[in-house]
Amino acid sequence: MHRVIVLDITFEFSGVEDVIHPVVLQDENDTVLIDCGYIGFLPKIEASLLEGGIVPSTLTKVVITHHDHDHMGALADLKQKYPYIQVLSGEGEASYINGSAKSLRLEQAETMQELLSEEQKPFGEAFCELLRSVKNVKVDELVSDGGRMEWCGGCEIISTPGHTPGHISLYLPKHRTIIAGDAIVLEDGRPVIANPEYAINKEQAELSLEKLLGYDADRIICYHGGIYTR
Repeated sequence: MHRVIVLDITFEFSGVEDVIHPVVLQDENDTVLIDCGYIGFLPKIEASLLEGGIVPSTLTKVVITHHDHDHMGALADLKQKYPYIQVLSGEGEASYINGSAKSLRLEQAETMQELLSEEQKPFGEAFCELLRSVKNVKVDELVSDGGRMEWCGGCEIISTPGHTPGHISLYLPKHRTIIAGDAIVLEDGRPVIANPEYAINKEQAELSLEKLLGYDADRIICYHGGIYTR
């Protein structure tokens, strides 16, 4: 049994409907969740898992592609409720996930706060407070570029820096599928880099996008935008 399940988690933010797409890899030995949504999203994650025929308590691992709040916001709640779940991340993201280093996204937001107009400052400060409220979690296992996991018939870790320095994506050759995280998002059905003005390194982000597009894959699962088929 090898399953790649794309979750569709719909929510409303500032009156606008949005959706994110965590992914589950399931085989006879593991049930692996890739990213876990915003703060407070554990019930939404659990409900979406059940809709996909997955009992949440059977999760064995969670992979965090990078430390942004919409990818690890629910991690602390997930780990508290299911403490046996192993947390994995790339080597370059672990210090931000476990809290030994300050979130780069928070540093970026605090720097931008100084440039905002007086009208914009309350929104900017609220966003900073949101980032500060993300709870840090210990990373149990580090993965690195080219690392191979046995999940779902074989899975390769791909280093895709740019959006954040240690961002990772995953490649499942048997399924001809890439799980891109935020290395690629879809806009009007087109693969592009995520929020280029906020990429920690835009040039690296562009190279990572091209790197993923060069893989032998029929579909790319984007956390924001869904499935890109070619």
